[in-house]
Amino acid sequence: MPEPMPPEHHLPGAGRTPEDGAVADTGMGGAMDLATAEGETLEPPPPGGPPGAGPAEGGASAERARSLWSDAWRDLRRNPVFIIAGLVILFLVFISLWPSSITWLSPLKCDLAKAQEGSQPGHPFGFDGQGCDVYTRVVYGARTSVTVGVLATLGVALLGSVLGGLAGFFGGAGDSVLSRITDIFFAIPVVLGGLVLLSVVTSNTVWPVIGFMVLLGWPQISRIARGSVITTKQNDYVQAARALGASHSRLLLRHIAPNAVAPVIVVATIALGTFIALEATLSYLGVGLKPPTVSWGIDISAASPYIRNAPHALLWPSGALAVTVLAFIMLGDAVRDALDPKLR
Repeated sequence: MPEPMPPEHHLPGAGRTPEDGAVADTGMGGAMDLATAEGETLEPPPPGGPPGAGPAEGGASAERARSLWSDAWRDLRRNPVFIIAGLVILFLVFISLWPSSITWLSPLKCDLAKAQEGSQPGHPFGFDGQGCDVYTRVVYGARTSVTVGVLATLGVALLGSVLGGLAGFFGGAGDSVLSRITDIFFAIPVVLGGLVLLSVVTSNTVWPVIGFMVLLGWPQISRIARGSVITTKQNDYVQAARALGASHSRLLLRHIAPNAVAPVIVVATIALGTFIALEATLSYLGVGLKPPTVSWGIDISAASPYIRNAPHALLWPSGALAVTVLAFIMLGDAVRDALDPKLR
């Protein structure tokens, strides 16, 4: 017959108070006495922590590991320079896409009877030498400048990253040839090259100007991408992936490109403002965009002869150009500071 259970006061640990100690099951059919201090520590671990971890240890393990991009985004959100530059750029993009939302006139509708007149009700910026509303032309000029800057930057970043990344990854004769080609392009003055190459173009579209910027702008991105790839491919995780038999395409796209693209993004962001200023310079010299295209450079060039009689026709497009270029340069500086680990 089974042996009857002993009375409760005969059980191990029965009748003890919390001050006497604590009883813990050993998991093997027995019991183990613990001291009072030890018994009080038997608490469930915090959420996300391993069993037996204290509150501090569990909280540390519960914190999610942050990557370079998440850290950069956290720093950018706290940077007032990035916020101001971002708001200005968002406003420029908005008026570039929907200029009719803030102006109801056509930039090509002019009245010679109002030529060089100042500010009037409904025309806050006055009129230029042809009687065109300066405010409307400044608004529509943002579309041209942003379009040229964005497309030229995308073309330069894509072409330069591909050529520089491949040259840095494979090396050899291809790398040497690309380095000498970039040296040749660096020796060409940008403005002089634009005067020579664009002077024979008769098209009124933005594509010749964008093509010229891509042609002379890719060597800088290419050299930066090449150096970044050479540095990244020497890291241990790339060597480990190569030892495990990873293909060239997998090494480039999965392991090297995500970790080598940060310098390219920084330089491309700053170059966007430079391309906008270059377009205005070439249009001012008469070899960039041509009328009837609306451009800040064209308006600055047209307003220069009568700057004494109507300075407003020159100051407003010049101010819009300066603010736009400054916004993109400030954005690039903020992104550079956020992506540079040495500045943390």
